[in-house]
Amino acid sequence: MRDYLTKLLLQGIHRIDYMKGVSLPHSLIERPKTDMHGDYASSIALAVARQVKRSPQNIARDIVAHLPSDPKWIDQVDIVAPGFINFRLTKQWLWHALRGILEEGSVYGRAHLGGGKKVQLEFVSANPTGPLNVVSARAAAVGDALAHILTSVGYRVEREYYVNDAGRQMDLLVASVDAAYHRLQGIDVSPPEGGYHGDYIEGVARRILDEDNGKYVNMTPPERQATFRDLVLEKILDNQRECLKRFRLRYDVWFREQELRESDALDDVLSRLRDGGYVYENDGATWFRSTGFGDEKDRVLVTSDGHPTYFLSDIAYHRNKFERGFEWIIDLWGPDHHGHITRMKAAMEALGYDPGALELRIVQQVNLLQAGEKAKMSKREGRLVSMEAFIEEVGVDVARFFFLMRKTSAHLDFDIDLAKRQSEENPVYYIQYAHARICSILRHADESEAGTARAEDVSMTLLDTEEELTLVKRLLMYPEVIERCAASLEPQGLTAYLQEVASDFHPFYHRHRVVTENGDLTAARLMLVEAVKLVLRNGLSLLGISAPEKM
Repeated sequence: MRDYLTKLLLQGIHRIDYMKGVSLPHSLIERPKTDMHGDYASSIALAVARQVKRSPQNIARDIVAHLPSDPKWIDQVDIVAPGFINFRLTKQWLWHALRGILEEGSVYGRAHLGGGKKVQLEFVSANPTGPLNVVSARAAAVGDALAHILTSVGYRVEREYYVNDAGRQMDLLVASVDAAYHRLQGIDVSPPEGGYHGDYIEGVARRILDEDNGKYVNMTPPERQATFRDLVLEKILDNQRECLKRFRLRYDVWFREQELRESDALDDVLSRLRDGGYVYENDGATWFRSTGFGDEKDRVLVTSDGHPTYFLSDIAYHRNKFERGFEWIIDLWGPDHHGHITRMKAAMEALGYDPGALELRIVQQVNLLQAGEKAKMSKREGRLVSMEAFIEEVGVDVARFFFLMRKTSAHLDFDIDLAKRQSEENPVYYIQYAHARICSILRHADESEAGTARAEDVSMTLLDTEEELTLVKRLLMYPEVIERCAASLEPQGLTAYLQEVASDFHPFYHRHRVVTENGDLTAARLMLVEAVKLVLRNGLSLLGISAPEKM
């Protein structure tokens, strides 16, 4: 309908002499904020008023006067100050569109906006220095939901996890596990300064000890360090993979930073930047001229002692992404990476890539609340709420939904007490209960043989109450919601929408019996609740959340 109304508007606009050659906005039709302003609206008259030097009200009148007549689908067209054009649709359109939802079924809401464009989505990518925590869990929920949403509108999405397995952090981790390994055998070895603590360090050491019966203790320190590096990394990565699997998340690629460093990728990037005049030497270090691209200061690529920085490694990694043929690269980073955005885009531009093809988003901090208290998290001190324990506490469905309820740019206060509450106050429970209730209705209809009518024989015109028509209108918004989520890279709009669907369904259910003595009315209402079920299931599926048939 949005495309259809856009076509009608353009026909009306092209019939007006003073509108010829006028620059029009990309989108002509939008959803009003309230039902009082119709089903669809256009602010085109306000957008072009300055160009044509006329009042928006007069422009709107001229456009409406030149619109093609359409009594079948459009019930009313109003002009509202200061120049909005509001459209109200006929019931015939709603009934017709409801059939369309049922015919599309599981593919309802899918689109071809992406045109098969190859997208790489990198998210979580936590340092392999311990278990994943709740901040990683939020990034996991957002990234996976975005991958589903983008796929549903026609993009080819590949999920990637970047393993930061190079540098000092890994040295500290290995040394910390090595010290714990010795202590488990009664040998007093202190952990390194700035090392890692916590039960998970001892847990990794114990797993190694159980497998080797203490044989590594007799190795020379360099030999043991080299052996432990691979052992510790794999054990922690195995834990992360298993945790993510429990969270219903799979990755297509696990990319190792160490492999990148062992190749000539870093040297090649440095050479290219130097050839382009973007590199200089100062105080023994090698610097990138990122200020030339709007950064607040230049950045070090190679330290004065000859070690490549993480920034240089990240530049090589993102160049590698472009070399693999991705047309749109999306990174979801933690809140401590905000200052990294400008310099990374600058580096890509310096290498000749389109910085607009690199989308860098920050997933903000999570605060866990329980009885009004905040939990503190720190890997180094061992005070962290692991993702695994968190999932065990609240469940995958609730965790995913709550993480997706706020925009990624906003801090999230996760209320554990509310998350565990099985009541209408809990939004995911409220939505899943609506789906389960519909499944119960449909089972009852099957048992009573009330649902045997063929869809083409059902008279949708019997769906004429306010609650029924409100539900249909809400269901018809679903494809637009998915498109907006894809365009904004924000799944939050879908969680809000599903709550609205459930909020519209429950009043309908309480005020109107679905299975009645009137067979025709029963058949029509069964079609309506089937469509509600379909939209709830489709939407929850994109969020990676189950749609239970019983609760």
